[in-house]
Amino acid sequence: MKYNNEIHKRRTFAIISHPDAGKTTLTEKFLLFGGAIQTAGAVKSNKIKKHATSDFMEIERQRGISVATSVMSFEYKNTLINLLDTPGHKDFAEDTYRTLTAVDSVILVVDSVNGVEEQTRRLMEVCRMRDTPVIVFINKMDRDGKNRFDLLEEIEKELNISLHPMTWPINSGKDFKGVYNLHDKNLLLFTANTKATDEDTVSISDLSLPVLDEKIGEKDAAILREDAELLEGVYGELPVPDYLSGKVAPVFFGSAINNFGVKEMLDTFIRIAPVPRPRPTSVRDIPPTDDKFSGFIFKIHANLDPKHRDRIAFLRVCSGKFERNKYFHHVRLDKDVRFSNPYTFMARDKDVIEEAFPGDVVGLFDTGNFKIGDTLTEGENFFFTGIPSFSPEIFKEVINKDPMKTKQLEKGLLQLTDEGVAQLFTQFGGNKKIIGCVGDLQFEVIQYRLLQEYGASCEFRAMPYYKACWITSADPKKLDDFTRFKSNNIATDKDGHLVYLAQSEWFLNTERSNNPDIEFHFTSEIHKEAV
Repeated sequence: MKYNNEIHKRRTFAIISHPDAGKTTLTEKFLLFGGAIQTAGAVKSNKIKKHATSDFMEIERQRGISVATSVMSFEYKNTLINLLDTPGHKDFAEDTYRTLTAVDSVILVVDSVNGVEEQTRRLMEVCRMRDTPVIVFINKMDRDGKNRFDLLEEIEKELNISLHPMTWPINSGKDFKGVYNLHDKNLLLFTANTKATDEDTVSISDLSLPVLDEKIGEKDAAILREDAELLEGVYGELPVPDYLSGKVAPVFFGSAINNFGVKEMLDTFIRIAPVPRPRPTSVRDIPPTDDKFSGFIFKIHANLDPKHRDRIAFLRVCSGKFERNKYFHHVRLDKDVRFSNPYTFMARDKDVIEEAFPGDVVGLFDTGNFKIGDTLTEGENFFFTGIPSFSPEIFKEVINKDPMKTKQLEKGLLQLTDEGVAQLFTQFGGNKKIIGCVGDLQFEVIQYRLLQEYGASCEFRAMPYYKACWITSADPKKLDDFTRFKSNNIATDKDGHLVYLAQSEWFLNTERSNNPDIEFHFTSEIHKEAV
């Protein structure tokens, strides 16, 4: 309990969305409010050479998309905020799923023009699995989009969550005049291409006052009065416990690119968002107030600085105090390790820290000791659960184009797949390397990074597989027979676990019914036996 003050100061969350909904722009606006950056970057503008602060890989800067989760810490109103910006692109969904295991709450960005999109649904399903508290930011209100009531209905229906509007828009597109804050009872006026200031805020405790007509016109004032009365009757005050249990999502409207409506959300976020929460382990739930340190690795990033060939493992602190140069127990390797230069991040900028507390994300320089899901403790043997590796959907064989660079290729494949962007399988009894990914874009990223960072040139040949299943059996002989008979479809993953590569759903179902003694698993979670 001695770190209570530190725990209550911290909020750790991720921003999630469909690509192009404005997530990276929103991230930058948060950093501006926190004083962490002075000017916003431009992700896709060719005229401006500054890029989004959070997109730190070369390929991201070239293509204007986020393909790796980046971590940023900043202070706002005496609250230390750890913000994880996630890839929006569906091909990198697995990285985002794992990131969601390291946060306590989520801000979901929805594009008011396109509404709920496919990736939004998938991300929300992961939040539902964990009852993660969600705040919704409906972005791009300055563009012609869907009707605000229709949008709320669509989000509730598609994402299976109850919404609670906290601000309410006055028109949209070219007629967008601003938002009314239903909680603070004030009006925030919008002027295109200008940043919102305190002068744009008008306190209106009673909407019947004539000042409303003066500010937004009689017609819009009448509509706002009607809407506000309806919303007040339906929703009332926000039930904060329902938000914390993931049942209700507060909703804010705005325009991230114009920095409009963002501050209202950030102020509400630090007021209601959860402090670091307990985490499930193989032994018990570990509360953040536990005196002894514990944490887990949820992401690994190789070559953050191409000049130094560094690997950084991202650690989420779950309990106790992390200290620089102190020995901690690496549970999987059963050895003690210490870190002389642990970092906190401001996108690509790193600062060495002396200590960190529950909720913090620390970057650890890694020489190859870590895998995703690894647990560090102050001596106790347990591991944090619920950090999955999913079955890939696309499989390609790696063809080495330069035999002189075989070592570099193998090293690159191992390091890049350690990051979790893809999975590496070796054909049983052979040497054929097969990469499994969720989407095609990952193969592009791997090919690009192998060449740029390791000098290894390769191409990929499509393999006719439908799914990878980890296989186990209580009867070692049955497992041995199965792998021998099906050797063309058997591979091992990086940890040496057996994997069955099924050509189709029919083949998979046939093998499952013909081999009742063998269990087929769709994630690798099952291999974490109690230590």
